Amino acid sequence: MDNLNYGVIGNCRSVALISERGSIDWCCLPDFNSSSVFANILDDEIGGTFEIIVDNGYTIHQKYVKNTNILCTRYSKKNDVFEILDFMPRYKTETNSYYTPPDIIRYFKHISGKPEFSVNYQPKLEYAKYETKTVICKQYIKSYTTSGEYDSLYLYSSFNKKDIFNTSRIIIEKDEFILISYNQKLLEQTIERQYLKLQRTNVYWLNWSNEIKLFSLYQDEIIRSALTLKILSYDKSGAILAAATTSLPETLGQERNWDYRFCWIRDASMVVKVVLKLGHYNMVKRFMNFILDIIPDKNEKIQIMYGINKEKILPEETLSHLKGYHNSIPVRIGNAAHIQKQNDIYGILVDVISQQFRYFDTSLENSESLWTITRSIVEIVKENWQKPDKGIWEIRTEEKHFTFSKVLCWVAIDRAIKIARIIRMHDYIEKWQPLADTIKKDIHANAWNEELNSFTQSYGSNDLDAALLLMEPYGFCNAKDEKYKQTVLTIRKELCKNGLMYRYKNKDDFGYPSSSFVICTFWLINSLHVIGEKDTAKKMFDDLLSYSNHLDLFSEAIDFKTKRLLGNFPQAYSHLALIETAINMSKGNIPEDEKLLEAIKQ
Repeated sequence: MDNLNYGVIGNCRSVALISERGSIDWCCLPDFNSSSVFANILDDEIGGTFEIIVDNGYTIHQKYVKNTNILCTRYSKKNDVFEILDFMPRYKTETNSYYTPPDIIRYFKHISGKPEFSVNYQPKLEYAKYETKTVICKQYIKSYTTSGEYDSLYLYSSFNKKDIFNTSRIIIEKDEFILISYNQKLLEQTIERQYLKLQRTNVYWLNWSNEIKLFSLYQDEIIRSALTLKILSYDKSGAILAAATTSLPETLGQERNWDYRFCWIRDASMVVKVVLKLGHYNMVKRFMNFILDIIPDKNEKIQIMYGINKEKILPEETLSHLKGYHNSIPVRIGNAAHIQKQNDIYGILVDVISQQFRYFDTSLENSESLWTITRSIVEIVKENWQKPDKGIWEIRTEEKHFTFSKVLCWVAIDRAIKIARIIRMHDYIEKWQPLADTIKKDIHANAWNEELNSFTQSYGSNDLDAALLLMEPYGFCNAKDEKYKQTVLTIRKELCKNGLMYRYKNKDDFGYPSSSFVICTFWLINSLHVIGEKDTAKKMFDDLLSYSNHLDLFSEAIDFKTKRLLGNFPQAYSHLALIETAINMSKGNIPEDEKLLEAIKQ
């Protein structure tokens, strides 16, 4: 598996990664942040897998059922053909709630002939920390841990259970199924029942995709990225995960391996803006509610990230028994970055609150709470904007006066002023405008480098930072501002290599960065587009899209030379940036603010 050629299925509760040959190599049950039941991607010896084994005469082709999150893997050998439709059930019930069990259904569809295969079913529960025993019972195959923390998994099938258990040859002559569940089932599991779940899940995804607005370019890419974002959203709380995996390295053999199964609120405003443009207002509302629920009361510390159930403590642990993706250690669960001080978070939060006031009806009680939070954050920014922090890239050992953090402190005050204007609190506008002006003046005085003709990563430095490309989208600079245009061109010259972007080039906690960040390349493309270099931007965008895997999915990073996908997968914010860029590249059908407001009200 050289290029993270995986498909992802899910139901807004958990996900599974399925290789291009049809093996399930990563899945955590019952939820996204639970321990793994299959972790072959992190250790191909002990991690656990569910393989479909066919002889070398078979051709294997994989694609999604159009506009759904149902993955189809087709096995062909002359007249012997069958397909596996992999999905996790998701659909509305008669009570108008969603059915999202911790289940994976593998629906074997007989196409022609008498195709043969065998199954290598090797679940390893609890991150393979303990022995997993698998036994045949009357109605199912049960796997369970024999020591340590108890866990269990159930397999139901229309196939002979002994054939599955013994990896025996299976001939398929009609439709069959295998169902893996975290829970023991109360109803008899039949092929008819699985077929109904398949059809209902298919209809759910088709309806969901149909609600996405039409754009003149890149509609298929927009829909696939939107579907990916949707299954990375957690129904229970509205959180959106950064990615489905942990410890897939930014660079092979290095230590840049992190657990991304958490919700970073930094990108909240991007989520809101992009998904609003797609027309999925309920998804926006649910995510906004998650953000608003975790905003603390007065004087309580604001974190940069939270667990998907709003957990504040995310202790980091190393799983030393796993050898890691292509031997890249350590394998980590949890994330110590949650304790970091990052001043940009204040701007993110007030930006989200301002969008709540602008785009959604807000009750008097809720408005008063949000206004209190806004005023509290302004006071925090007033006290903290001149202090150093860890920055957007979460430098673990050093604090600096990062320019992007200062810009987002300005955003916090700017958005607070906009909120005050909406609710007619004009005294606060007069009170806060001088602070916004002071921060902006300070950035221009200390972050601009005449020699480089660019804003720099931190005050007084010669280092560049791709995050500075966001100065225009956040409204700090105008696209026609000469300083911004020169910053874009300088960053492209210094940080762009082979059509891909570094975050930065300077040394950090783990040495010098050696892979590109997908989101940063999207930022550059957008920046080139807004300053007028539209042809260059479109060429870069088309090239970048070609570096996705076989199913148009992106991870966090790409190798400059080989274009191999690296980092956690699939990466939510890579796909958010893809959607935003595709919309910007589209020549029409982009709703203006007024049209957007009207559409939401309807």
